[in-house]
Amino acid sequence: MVASKIAKPGRIRAAAILAAAAAMMTAAACSSGTASDPSPATTQPTGRASSSAPPSTTLSVVDKAKQAALAAYRGMWQDFVSAGITSDWQSPKLGQYATGIALTNLSRSLYADHYNGLVTKGEPVLNPSVSSVDPPDDPTKIIIADCGDSTHWLKYRADNGQLADNEPGGHQLINAIVQKQVDGSWKVSDYGVHDVGSC
Repeated sequence: MVASKIAKPGRIRAAAILAAAAAMMTAAACSSGTASDPSPATTQPTGRASSSAPPSTTLSVVDKAKQAALAAYRGMWQDFVSAGITSDWQSPKLGQYATGIALTNLSRSLYADHYNGLVTKGEPVLNPSVSSVDPPDDPTKIIIADCGDSTHWLKYRADNGQLADNEPGGHQLINAIVQKQVDGSWKVSDYGVHDVGSC
């Protein structure tokens, strides 16, 4: 289990929004690149393949696992942010990238907001990175560290739209465990969001 110290349930949602925003920006950045080779295409006499092959075909098993784990982490927060707009604690999207303790924590946080008449607006800013892989040659578990910024991810009253979150957000250390599932997909199985100012 990832150690965590959560100042309040709203901060988890803020971190989720941050993760979602970072995921979208990263996905856009990764999909916009193109391979370019300034030299004209010629047949090489040695019979070796041209070096202009797309970089994705040369990724190692470990690199592919890291990318999949980071995408799952960002996807989990993106889905949490979307559900937080209406505090939809039963959103089927929550299980797309989260499982186990992580899924339970997301659902409970949203249920608490729903019960208390709160919704979340804004988005967090995420900056996740892989801190470890296990096993090292063909990972099935990846640990992610993030410094999420929940400054602009706040709670509001659902009935009148007034700000209900009187504590400012800020930078929070987030640790997450992402595991490869039986079907080959990657899902966050646990996470912890630390106090504001922890990173």
